[in-house]
Amino acid sequence: MKKSLILAALVLMSAGCFAQKNPLVKKAKSIAMSENADFGAARAAIEEAIAAEPTAEAYYWAGMIGYQEMTQSNYNQMLGQSIDQAKVGLAVEESYKYWLKADELAQVPVLNKKGVEVPTDPKMRGNVSKKMLEYYKQQELVKYGIYLNEQRDFAGAYQAFKMHIDIPELAMMQDPKLQKDMPRDTTYEQYKYYAAIFAVQSEMHEEAIQLLEEMKNGNYEGISVNQFLYQEYVAVKDTANFVATLQNAINRFPGEPWFLQNLINYYIFSGQEQTAIDYLAQAIEREPNVAQYHLIKGNLDENQGHYEAALEDFDHALAIDPTMADAMAGKGRVYYNQAVKLNEAAAMITDNKEYKKALDEMNEVFKKSLPFFEKAHEMAPEDRTYMQVLKGLYYRFGMDAEYEAISEKLNNL
Repeated sequence: MKKSLILAALVLMSAGCFAQKNPLVKKAKSIAMSENADFGAARAAIEEAIAAEPTAEAYYWAGMIGYQEMTQSNYNQMLGQSIDQAKVGLAVEESYKYWLKADELAQVPVLNKKGVEVPTDPKMRGNVSKKMLEYYKQQELVKYGIYLNEQRDFAGAYQAFKMHIDIPELAMMQDPKLQKDMPRDTTYEQYKYYAAIFAVQSEMHEEAIQLLEEMKNGNYEGISVNQFLYQEYVAVKDTANFVATLQNAINRFPGEPWFLQNLINYYIFSGQEQTAIDYLAQAIEREPNVAQYHLIKGNLDENQGHYEAALEDFDHALAIDPTMADAMAGKGRVYYNQAVKLNEAAAMITDNKEYKKALDEMNEVFKKSLPFFEKAHEMAPEDRTYMQVLKGLYYRFGMDAEYEAISEKLNNL
């Protein structure tokens, strides 16, 4: 057979398939569209039709069964009748998925009479897209998602909202006329945000991260979006991305200390104290009247051996909040720890005269710490740490009455 005859045969075969109608589809359609539709019987018929011949038309009418059930329920609700929201929602989701399959099959290329590839069913996409637009504008999937959220089925609510926000992104919906009816406005961003939150609540980390990443540079709930994104990266132990999220958010929201505080905490607990100090300096420059920043910087400066800087930090904290016991104790601790180091150095001295001199110097530094711990104890009289330090200092300096009093107080806590 010549090549041209083979091509002609293929064209005829394609055209023949195009024209065939499955009688089971017709049966399902008739049941679903009847006045008193038996949707269960319609589904049984369409499932049989799909099993026999899985065509675009069969899947389209499989979707129409759910659509008709939803339409009937909405009408009953308008008449004041109660409806089964779960059943209606499932019908909507069912039809959505069937229509996606119908469009997929309809786009499979076949040869037309001129031997040019065309979609199997060129009219199907238009039919399906109109129904999808109707679902979108009437927010049928949103209604179902809200219901599932009320039932605390967060994974189901995520799926319903995600299906809704995906409609404008579908290939079948890219016609400019359709897009005009689906603006990516505040409502759209709101629904995307809800979908992300439902994914977070369901511990669907990958899904949550994908949506939050799409929204992180937008204007809708920007602070909250970035906070959730950081927490999701923490949950999956993705250090590089949670640090990057914090750094990006610090630049976007310079007036929101939450991001900077969490970044500082990360550097502190990961042993990168100098980096933490650098970020604290940045935090203090932005918000100089936050006493806690100065306190934390004082602790870090002390750990780095920057004792004078630490004392200045604690003084700044106390100037802002004179009742901050931790800052007062911080000053005492700077002197106390310096004295401990002097004691360690003195233990290495073999010359008695030099040793006594070193001990005298050490005790003078211990004495400098005493009034600060006493003041901290006055500010926070129930703090055991301050009392334990005072007990040791009172013992060291032979302050018997004070030693007995603090010991009794400790025993009575």
